[in-house]
Amino acid sequence: MENLALIDSFSEFKDNKLIDRVTLMAILEDVFRNALKKKYGSDDNFDIIINPDKGDMEIWRRRVIVADEDLDFENEEITLTEARMIEADFEIGEEVSEEVKLIDLGRRAILALRQNLISKIHEHDNTNLYKQFKDIIGDIYTAEVHHVRPR
Repeated sequence: MENLALIDSFSEFKDNKLIDRVTLMAILEDVFRNALKKKYGSDDNFDIIINPDKGDMEIWRRRVIVADEDLDFENEEITLTEARMIEADFEIGEEVSEEVKLIDLGRRAILALRQNLISKIHEHDNTNLYKQFKDIIGDIYTAEVHHVRPR
């Protein structure tokens, strides 16, 4: 995703949906964590860094270096040979951080991620509407209806 497109998306949600930055960041992180869980089985060793001001988003995977024959969990461990391709002076037991690109997740995962994001934002909107009107049940108000959503 391009940085400018990400900035525009953040601005659009902030303005149109009245979602504050903190909530938007939490929703985005949750959506990306769900996608990572589906792809890799666990999201415990991933760091998601989102900067809405610059439009940057990075996903980093941390893995522990193990001997070539001791690889048990590919998501959490990396062989010494692979680690040395990244940087020559790595040793067994050290931690390697590598960036995960959105493209690495796959086309289907990105489409599912998009749908999940839309769903979470609708859920947030519905929760806000409920909170706004739950306290005035039973009161009578005069209002003008502009739009009725189908169920």
